[in-house]
Amino acid sequence: MSEPEDDRHAQFSIDTDDRLSVREITDEVERTLPAGVSGTATVFVQHTTAGVTINEAEPRLLSDFEDALEDLVPNTGWNHDELDGNADSHVRSMLVGPSVTIPVSDGSLALGTWQSVLFVECDGPRTRTVQVYW
Repeated sequence: MSEPEDDRHAQFSIDTDDRLSVREITDEVERTLPAGVSGTATVFVQHTTAGVTINEAEPRLLSDFEDALEDLVPNTGWNHDELDGNADSHVRSMLVGPSVTIPVSDGSLALGTWQSVLFVECDGPRTRTVQVYW
């Protein structure tokens, strides 16, 4: 984790191994929050081929989600592929979205029992940066 740019922001990096993968980042996000802070945290990725969402981090569900994205958005046949061959990654990340906002109570994410923060890589492998604002 790098040092915050100001007193309400931090970031961390993620290395991904596969072209399409979903990884839980709840603990990494929570570690960026100052002790005692309450309000909201926004988790944001500054990438057009990655996203972030909230759901259960059960491995079979994560695999199902990867399969669903592949089924919904075929790998080929897109106009943007003429530029750099990754149109499917852009479309998949648009479906996921670049950010989530989460309540924070006393320095902890106020997630439901089965909720986790999930990073969705759509064009890996890459090193990605996740921003957290509170």
